[in-house]
Amino acid sequence: MSSIVRPTAAQKTRRLVVLAATLFAIIVNYGINAVGWGQSPAEFSQDSDENLRVASYAFSIWGLIFLGLLVYAIRQVLPQTGESEPIRRMGWPSVAALLGIGWWTVAAALDAELATILLIFGSLIVLLVPLLGNAALIRGLGRLDRDRTTVVWPLAALAGWLTVASPVNLLTVVTGNGGLPAGVDPVIWSLLAVGAVTLLGLWVTERTRTLAYPLPISWGLVAVFAAEQERNPLLAFGALGAAGVVLVGAVILAMGLRRGVERTDASHG
Repeated sequence: MSSIVRPTAAQKTRRLVVLAATLFAIIVNYGINAVGWGQSPAEFSQDSDENLRVASYAFSIWGLIFLGLLVYAIRQVLPQTGESEPIRRMGWPSVAALLGIGWWTVAAALDAELATILLIFGSLIVLLVPLLGNAALIRGLGRLDRDRTTVVWPLAALAGWLTVASPVNLLTVVTGNGGLPAGVDPVIWSLLAVGAVTLLGLWVTERTRTLAYPLPISWGLVAVFAAEQERNPLLAFGALGAAGVVLVGAVILAMGLRRGVERTDASHG
C-alpha cells in the first residue's frame, strides 16, 4: 500500500522536521542521563511513588522505542521513499509527540511536575487521535507493509508506552503533593489506573489491530507487578492479571481476525 508518489517540497520539509524532532528526543534523553543533569526519567518516576511504582528495568524499553523511531524518521528522508497516506497523516502528529517527550525529559530533570503531566498526556493524545482516526487505513495495510512496519509500529509502540507512563506520572505527582482525595484507599486509585490502561489498550488494539501498541502496555504492567509484589500484593497481582489480559486479548484482536474482514472494514472507513 506504500505509494510511489514523489514528495513535494513541503512534504520533504515535513520529513526533515520529523527527523530533527526524533534526534532532539533521543539526544535530550541520553544526553541528560549521560551528563547526570537533574533527575533521570526513572528517578523522577520513583519520586513520591507510594501508590503506583514501576520497576526501573522497564525504562530500558526506550532503547527499542528510539530505535524504531529512528527507522521511522530515516526512512522518510531517503530519496527512494515515496509519499504515502500513513506518512502524510502521521507526520505532524509525530513531530508534536517527539517534541513533547523530549521536553518531558527536560521537565523531569528540573522536577517541573505540572509540565511533565501536560507534556506526557499531550504526547499520548496527539498520537492516539490520528491512530484511531486512521484505524481503517491502518487495518488495511499488509502485515509486513513498509508503512505498517516503519510508520505505524514505531508510533504505536511509543503511544503504548505513554499509555502506561502517563497515569504513573500523574499519580506520582498527585501523591507527592498530597492531592489524592481523602477517605479513599490510595490502592483503589492505582487499581483504577491499571483498569483504565487495560481497557484503553484493548480498545485501541481492536480499532487498529496493531500489536506494537499493547506490547509496551503489557511490559509496563508486568513491571508494576515486579515493583509492587512485596509492598502491595493486591496491586501487584492486579497489574499482573491486567498484563495477561492485555497480552492475550491483543493477540486475539490483532492476529485472530481474517484479512478479508480487515480489508472490508478499510474499504468502508
